[in-house]
Amino acid sequence: MNERDKLRKFRELDDAFAQALRELDGGSRQVSAPAVDERPRFEDRLHALMSEYALSQQCVLDMLTTLIRLKYLS
Repeated sequence: MNERDKLRKFRELDDAFAQALRELDGGSRQVSAPAVDERPRFEDRLHALMSEYALSQQCVLDMLTTLIRLKYLS
């Protein structure tokens, strides 16, 4: 995989995390949950990217926890 592909995949992962954070933020203000058909697509993309970059679930959880903490600290 060349550097351009790695950068594209990283951007996809970053976009997926940003979308997840937006959904979490919106979910705390709204009663309705995201549509059920949106979840599998996000989860499938996330798992594919985790597999490609050899990221464990714990690593991703730590990253999301850190991002959420930083958001609420600022």
